[in-house]
Amino acid sequence: MFQKRSQRLMLLLLILTLGLVLADLSLGPVVIPASDIWNSLSGQGASKTTWEYIVLNYRLPKTIMAILTGAGLSVCGLLMQTLFRNPLAGPYVLGLSSGSSLGVALVILGAAWLPQTDFFWTEISLVVASLIGSMLVLLAVLLVSQKLRDTMSILIVGLMFGSFTSAFVSVLTYFSSAEQLQKFTFWSMGSLGNLSWNALAILAILVLLGLLLAGYCIKSLDALLLGENYARSLGINYAKTQRIIIISASILAGSITAFAGPIAFVGLAVPHIARLVFKTSNHRILFVATLILGAMLMLFCDILSQPPGTDLMLPINAITSIIGAPVVIWLLLQPSKYRKS
Repeated sequence: MFQKRSQRLMLLLLILTLGLVLADLSLGPVVIPASDIWNSLSGQGASKTTWEYIVLNYRLPKTIMAILTGAGLSVCGLLMQTLFRNPLAGPYVLGLSSGSSLGVALVILGAAWLPQTDFFWTEISLVVASLIGSMLVLLAVLLVSQKLRDTMSILIVGLMFGSFTSAFVSVLTYFSSAEQLQKFTFWSMGSLGNLSWNALAILAILVLLGLLLAGYCIKSLDALLLGENYARSLGINYAKTQRIIIISASILAGSITAFAGPIAFVGLAVPHIARLVFKTSNHRILFVATLILGAMLMLFCDILSQPPGTDLMLPINAITSIIGAPVVIWLLLQPSKYRKS
């Protein structure tokens, strides 16, 4: 009965996701009919050439970017909450996004020696720097967490590492030129648009790799909820699982942050929404649920960031914070059983 309920919910969420994809492709400064969207995607040609250009070269990459971003950050948050056994853990809260931001800041603000005229190597350098930054912060938090058993203390440590990296970014911005500062400021606001197909392909490969690594650990995640000793008693190679989770979370958080900017609260909020909707702690179900719900949330935020019929383009990071922050407040107000490790 439980499995059938989960399957029905999954099917319903997939249908809603398709509806959000259609809405994201249709809505914006120019509202495009669904029939013209289908004709553009199928190669039949829209009734207006400008509509076809908008769909294929702007809205379709942005929609794919929203799906990759939402799914990747949500699974990253699920991994962090399970590894640290902390319901408030996430790529943004634990400082992974700040570490990625420091890596990107070093490339944009402090690395004049990079071949900035070469698009491919510029994009690669951003991704590599972002990955290294997120992995170093995660390793530092994990190292400190070995000495701390209090989940809230681990959370504070993550916030402190985030503040530490943010301080370095502030120093870099102080000594940067106006052009560099403007570029970094726009990046830090977060954006799902203005991404080429080449850059989108790089991101898709990295996100797929991170998700495959996360999927490899699914069988171990349920045991990790009950602690390291319990996982070892079941024959799970804890050190190996921990390394895979670190690599997976770093790839997901680092690559997405490099291309989309620091997106707040998605990785923190979506796993809790999945648990609330599916009423389970089974990671086989939660893994798929967070993928779908994360994609849905980012598609919804992308629609809100560009109100139909207007030229306004709100920063995506602001929209995710408006939606995600109340979820965190709700979690803190719950009885203590929801916050146990």
